Amino acid sequence: MSRHAIALIDLDAFRHNYLLAKSLSPDARAVAVVKANGYGHGAAVLASALPEADCFGVACLEEALQLRQAGIRQPILLLEGFFEPEELPVIVAQELDIVIHSADQLACFLDYPGAASPRVWLKIDTGMHRIGLEPKSFRQACDQLRVSGRAGEIVAMTHFAAADDPDNEFTETQLQLFDRSLQGAGIATSLANSAALVSGPRYQGNWVRPGIMLYGANPFIGPHEIASRIRPVMTLSSRIIAVRQVAAGEGVGYSWTWRAPAAARVATVAMGYGDGYPRHVENGTPVLVNGEIAPIVGRVSMDMITVDITGLPTAGVGDPVIFWGAGLPAWEIARRAETIAYELFTGITGRVRRSCIGWS
Repeated sequence: MSRHAIALIDLDAFRHNYLLAKSLSPDARAVAVVKANGYGHGAAVLASALPEADCFGVACLEEALQLRQAGIRQPILLLEGFFEPEELPVIVAQELDIVIHSADQLACFLDYPGAASPRVWLKIDTGMHRIGLEPKSFRQACDQLRVSGRAGEIVAMTHFAAADDPDNEFTETQLQLFDRSLQGAGIATSLANSAALVSGPRYQGNWVRPGIMLYGANPFIGPHEIASRIRPVMTLSSRIIAVRQVAAGEGVGYSWTWRAPAAARVATVAMGYGDGYPRHVENGTPVLVNGEIAPIVGRVSMDMITVDITGLPTAGVGDPVIFWGAGLPAWEIARRAETIAYELFTGITGRVRRSCIGWS
């Protein structure tokens, strides 16, 4: 490929982050969440680099089959279960774990001849209010599933709505409701996403489900020490394709949203919202040019971004520009775009070349 936009994927960093998650929950098994094509990083290649993973989590059957076709033999959890009963024979044949999150889904599973799963995860809605069984109906659902004999193991799970905010008391409210719902059930549990996992054993359960921390992004809404211990997996980069002088008072890009306060030297870089870089980052959002910080100036366009390199007199055409990665965390760029790192990662488009380093 001639265009320089590249997403470099560090497989060793992904492994480091998973093993760190395991070390923070030594008594639990860990589901490595690789849904949405591994948060845009490439699910199959990531899973292949993690032979010690206890389980992988995906959103749907299609994602699970991609992993199986890539030779992944570890357990795979369908985080939303099945959408149609016709999926059940494939789920059985591929030995997939499923989430059951509604009475209708449970009835369909129990009514379908031959439906079974090595592990069924019964999801309880403790306040997230997206999917999940009502707490008062959980024990009945659990008993129905037990009697059926169609699950090799039953795991009770829930999802925290605000674990990324340590000051939010709702996480404790959800935990207490979960505990009350399970009282006496005697089954395994799974509560923790990345932020809850980092928050300690009280919020972890027997299975943890790290997601965003595996990709090297801080799972909390504010600064946290874990950010210094995880390693970024994706480095998004390109190169300078043009340099020009801009006179004081003149602008660059659409609508001249930035004007040079003094004579400036501006670089154009082959990267834009057509590659997945967020269009609405503010002027002054940092990039790294030859490892030095420089600000984005002007509006991000589909294929190009302009950067003020006045303070970098040796920078020129062909020099590398990093948009996030080591030395420039994705969560900082997300903040400048009023979004989250999840959206940055999953938004990288197909025309950006993926390249992997590390694990072999």
